[in-house]
Amino acid sequence: MAALYRKYRPQDFDEVVGQEAIVRTLKNAISSGQVRQAYLFAGPRGTGKTSLARILAKGLNCVQGPTPSPDKVCNACVTIANGTSLDVVEMDAASQRGIDDIREIRERVVLQPAEGRYKVYILDEAHQLTDAAWNALLKLIEEPPPHLVFVFCTTDLSKVLPTVRSRCQTFVFARPRLPELVRYLRRVADGESIQVPDQALALVARGARGSFRDAVSTLDQLASATENDITVQAVLQLLGAVEEEALFRLCDLVVDRDTAGALTFLEELAEQGQDLGRLVVDLLEHLRHLMLVQHMGEVPETLPVTQETRERLRAQANQLGEATVIRLIDLLAVAVEDLRQGGDPRLPLELALVKVTRPGADLSRESLSYRLEQVESRAHVPESAVLGTVPKTRPEEPARPSPEPPSLELEQLQEAWQRTILPAVEERSIPAASVLREAHPADLAGDTLTVEFPSSASFHRQLAEEPKNATLLAEALYEVTGRHLGLAFAEGEARAEQPDEDDGPAGEEKILELVKETLDARERED
Repeated sequence: MAALYRKYRPQDFDEVVGQEAIVRTLKNAISSGQVRQAYLFAGPRGTGKTSLARILAKGLNCVQGPTPSPDKVCNACVTIANGTSLDVVEMDAASQRGIDDIREIRERVVLQPAEGRYKVYILDEAHQLTDAAWNALLKLIEEPPPHLVFVFCTTDLSKVLPTVRSRCQTFVFARPRLPELVRYLRRVADGESIQVPDQALALVARGARGSFRDAVSTLDQLASATENDITVQAVLQLLGAVEEEALFRLCDLVVDRDTAGALTFLEELAEQGQDLGRLVVDLLEHLRHLMLVQHMGEVPETLPVTQETRERLRAQANQLGEATVIRLIDLLAVAVEDLRQGGDPRLPLELALVKVTRPGADLSRESLSYRLEQVESRAHVPESAVLGTVPKTRPEEPARPSPEPPSLELEQLQEAWQRTILPAVEERSIPAASVLREAHPADLAGDTLTVEFPSSASFHRQLAEEPKNATLLAEALYEVTGRHLGLAFAEGEARAEQPDEDDGPAGEEKILELVKETLDARERED
């Protein structure tokens, strides 16, 4: 029994799906007698390049033709469809790529067609021909006999020699849109009496990534495995794909800042046998869709989603903040990198969910930027930010109360002091950061942070109290914590841990250097 993708490949121009502009151009060329003798069909695999090349050969050699509507029943049409026509030669350039193969073509092309009007050569994966083979073909492409037509098919247009491209009429095949692929699968399913819901077909189409051949092959495999009764669960098991409902639910838990719920749901998916690597990839794709909706103001027509999913994307894009979407995409990039290295994506995925639902637990500078964006977005959200609304002119409204600043604990500051806060000071002033390396956060009372120096570093404390240096520290603290903190400086006992750079306080030479750099001072010359 023939594979379904062969049985249902298009047999004439009217059956071709998703390449309307190319079909229209070729039909017009046949009708007006302006057929080119060298065509270059480029595009992703499974988009119909070879099928359309065969249909073009039918239109040229049909007994009714040349015609844009081959009858599909004459001997020429039947033999071309079966791959047995003497006038249509198909070659795989992946295996027949050398100059000897091209010389064989050159020897044969002088012969007249056996039955039809044209001798048509279809070279698949043409980009794999060697440069020598292409050069041997150039003369033939430039000055072909009147009965010869070349159709070069390639998945990598950039690898085709520019001199060849300039001599061919090039058509770039686009991936079909999801609704087109679903309609095509429905036609195949109905023709084979396969029971399958539209939701399952949409999953098959999404997994095919725009390839007709892959989509129909998957449907064929599912039909064999389920005895022509395909369910959504069967598709998910075969593809390892993540159901859209799971992606929406996971993002809803992020909206609710439900850390425990997100981790529990992740655990449930893992126990069900869900491939967490595929979950990361599918979640990133879902977040990309949300990001596009948020920044374009609408669901792009090119997104491979159903109409029902479009409505849900609009709703969730309004609920999940832009900063949250971008932050989660950045965090999931770590899990993707682990996947590439052959690692387990589970821990990076869990960390991503924790950090985005509990940003206060993460004092990294990236987290701070995200938290500040959230604070600002809560402070002023215009009506026009809600999708589908138009800003209206209205009387001035009373100012909204400022949002609560992020929560902060002393332990968080102590942990972030060397790792994050001092580097933020150092970006503003290296001498100021050097002074503060002797200190540590000792107390947090309300919005006042006490910074303590050891008694042996009283000179450093005096430098830190200078308004210029205190301001630099306050700015760095706001950058890292999102809180405007007042500062108090004190002296205390030396801590057991000393800074990595020195075993003790700076010597006289270093202190003098710091004074010069920090206060713009010079030594007096007596």
